[in-house]
Amino acid sequence: MAKIVIIDDEAPILELIGQVGRRMGHEVALFQTGREGMMGLERLKPELLIVDLRIPDMNGLQIIQECRQKYPQTQVVMVTGYGSVETAVEAMKLGAFDYLTKPFELDDLQRIINRAIQKDGSPTLVPVPVEASVRATASSHFIGESPQMKDILGLVQKIADKDSPVLLEGEFGSGKQMVARTLHNKSRRHDAPFKVLHCSSLPEDLLEQELFGNATSAQTIFKRAEGGTVVLEEINMLTLRLQSVLDSFLEDINTRRMNGTLPRQLDFRFIATSSVPMEQLVREGKFREDLYYRISVIPMVIPPLRSRREDIPPLVDHFLSNYSRLSASPLKEVDKYAARLLQDYNWPGNVGELQNAIERACSFADDKRIRPVDLPPKITQKVEITDDENQKLKHTLPIGSKLNDFIKKQERLFIRETLKYNEGSREKTASMLGVSIATLYRKMGLKLERDKMMG
Repeated sequence: MAKIVIIDDEAPILELIGQVGRRMGHEVALFQTGREGMMGLERLKPELLIVDLRIPDMNGLQIIQECRQKYPQTQVVMVTGYGSVETAVEAMKLGAFDYLTKPFELDDLQRIINRAIQKDGSPTLVPVPVEASVRATASSHFIGESPQMKDILGLVQKIADKDSPVLLEGEFGSGKQMVARTLHNKSRRHDAPFKVLHCSSLPEDLLEQELFGNATSAQTIFKRAEGGTVVLEEINMLTLRLQSVLDSFLEDINTRRMNGTLPRQLDFRFIATSSVPMEQLVREGKFREDLYYRISVIPMVIPPLRSRREDIPPLVDHFLSNYSRLSASPLKEVDKYAARLLQDYNWPGNVGELQNAIERACSFADDKRIRPVDLPPKITQKVEITDDENQKLKHTLPIGSKLNDFIKKQERLFIRETLKYNEGSREKTASMLGVSIATLYRKMGLKLERDKMMG
């Protein structure tokens, strides 16, 4: 058993990480401020410190620096957000053992804990399975009921245990990392690390260091993924110089693998993603043709959410469940009007935008039910239509809904009001509206023969 100090100002995340540590058999101490965490370090002198980058009263890098100076026997793992990978690399330079990027998979956290404690010399504990109910990220699960996503899942299952490089193309937020994670989880590498590096989040010098190391540090993302999977997100953002270096590096890896001389620390599955069609970049001279063919042995295009609307309901259910678990709040449901708006919206930001919309709606909802008013304004935005002959008569049309559906609803509403005026007489109503009785029944969604029999 090892002692672990965890510092994070977000209570749900703090407890979640602590829960994993306790289930692995370790002694865990939780702190929500840097000051309290430093006092805990002094008192406990733990084998491992897990610290979030952004702590209100202290900078995460400052905590790492002080920890490495005062307690060199303590390994440090930093937890950071999507846009802070540059700082995470700085943390590695200060002596951090590794870092996790939010949102992360709890299985990855468990593996890093084991590796960090083993590096310290403590006995390695047998990994404890983490139930699916406490996973931290939506991107770790393959969610898709549409034919397109079922086809992709079939391909993923077919190639999961191959070592061929995979290129995933698709719009921002379409689910490329979800597919990459599924590839990893279904492969023989599923117990090894899954590492993601956003090529657009680092300046060229730090990106080169993270990919290939430098004179002072040989630690790279590839070596930290030993036996597992490396995902380079937005590989299209690499400069031509780094593209050349990466091409040579991957060629060397492939040669060693074929010759049976590949060291274990360089055994990984390579996956790249791009939000821009790579063939277009090659034609424009912005991406090396040789590297393109090297990384796209198995290409996949992830369709945008607007072209696979069957996936919206299961994704909504998943995000609702995630929010309920992480916020320790009752599970919410979406009423039929809000669900219709979610189904009809075009989702330019794809799955990521949907996730943010659900999280916002959960925060705004007054009770267990999410209504249209709880959704982001751009989803519920309406256009006001004024009748040319009667300026007082106005209609509102939800943006994104189909015009024919709206017209049919307005027709039925007008027919109902006319029926009330005529005290329920359908003959008088048809005559007043200038339509046949058959047309009236059809617009009301009724069958003429059935209604006459009941009359």
